[in-house]
Amino acid sequence: MKVLNINSNIEENLKILEDQLGIKESFDVVLRNFEFGGKKSALLFIDGFAKDEALLRIMESLLKTKREEIVPNTIKKLIEQKIAYIEVEELTTIEKIIDTVLQGPIVMIVDGEDTAIKIDAREYPIRGPEEPDTERVTRGARDGLVETIVFNTALIRRRIRDPKLRNEIFTVGTRSKTDVVISYIQDIANEELVNTIRQKIQSVESDALTMGEKSLAEYIIGKNWNPFPKVKYTERPDVAAAHLLEGHIVVMVDTSPSVMILPVTIFHFTQHAEDYYQNPVVGTYMRWIRFLALLLAFILPPFWFTLVQYQPQLPEWLKFIGPKQSGTVPIFIQFLILEIGIDLIRTALIHTPNALATSLGLLGAIMLGEFAVKVGLFSPEAILYMAVAAIGYFAIPNIEFGFAIRLFRLIILILTGLFKLPGFIAGILITIIIIATTKSIGNIPYLWPLLPFDSKAFLSILFRKPIPEVHQRPRALKTKDPDY
Repeated sequence: MKVLNINSNIEENLKILEDQLGIKESFDVVLRNFEFGGKKSALLFIDGFAKDEALLRIMESLLKTKREEIVPNTIKKLIEQKIAYIEVEELTTIEKIIDTVLQGPIVMIVDGEDTAIKIDAREYPIRGPEEPDTERVTRGARDGLVETIVFNTALIRRRIRDPKLRNEIFTVGTRSKTDVVISYIQDIANEELVNTIRQKIQSVESDALTMGEKSLAEYIIGKNWNPFPKVKYTERPDVAAAHLLEGHIVVMVDTSPSVMILPVTIFHFTQHAEDYYQNPVVGTYMRWIRFLALLLAFILPPFWFTLVQYQPQLPEWLKFIGPKQSGTVPIFIQFLILEIGIDLIRTALIHTPNALATSLGLLGAIMLGEFAVKVGLFSPEAILYMAVAAIGYFAIPNIEFGFAIRLFRLIILILTGLFKLPGFIAGILITIIIIATTKSIGNIPYLWPLLPFDSKAFLSILFRKPIPEVHQRPRALKTKDPDY
């Protein structure tokens, strides 16, 4: 596309801008014509983005200006002496004016000058930095990330006052022109990894990042049907700061209240900020409970179903396994109905107003549970084990990872129903092979530090060590500074 330089004739510039921005068609694109010091000028901005007080102060200062105060070198004198604002810079092309206006700042055009002035007096509609619902803690910081990227960088920089913290900004999307920031600590992060992520973001060819950080994540990770997540999302600035100090890279997308943490392994999805706001012993216990929840969510229903299929061959001490009331529906079908039923309730709760959500949850539980047993369709044991697995799923701190576990549990359950014990074993092996062959960005093994085995790092996963005893950053990241 041909680059159009700013014309010294203000009317020519406004004619082009009127056509490109639809000034007379869009009510929120505001053009304010006025004259100061004998020069025609115009302010161009988006209504709702410009700070009214700053705009009035600038206008008041300019209207008092005399011609001899700004001639010659009008633009330079305006910036240095007359525009009472901090974030001011020069623009030289029409394209820059258009992009700047759509991003929120005010643009000032002066007749007889081939340079425009950008005044970054913008403010976005925002909500307060409240604690994220999905990452609540019993003690600790209560602030959370918001949809405005500059506030998110400020929340993180408040926690890391390191001059080596870098926040590189890019624009992604030919139409949306979404701001994207790569955040990393320069003398810690792996430079090759930073370059890889930077290149992937710069190579995105899309009209818009429709779903914010999720859309960008799929461009960074690439085409992938593996349900196990390779990106960790967080809405907590303290979690983002902790990962930056470990050597990770944080990617932020404007309008998204969560940020991406890269790269990650499978064990990142089993940890929670609560572990570090509690005593190390308590934190370790909670982590083990979470591992148990993960195991139950993944394997309990198909494992019990496998044992039921071989009930006559079970030893005496396992004879209690198996339904006391079989129900009119085969157990395999019961499990499938329960799996779908739980997903239906979860989906319905998402789309239900808060005032009705509790009622819907109780209704769903009664319909799937008590009534189904009374009618004789389901066995109580099938409902019990599926309920325990569902609780284990909700105990997993990462939604994306929890969904992946549920999908593979369903696959194992179907294989078990079709092929009994061989199907159960095949399902487990398929899951293990997929996890073992998965690589995170930067070619980091998904199972590290279990595979390849790193004893010190693995112990730090199993046990929440006291903070003063943590001296090394994750070796898999190959950081410039390996020690804290």
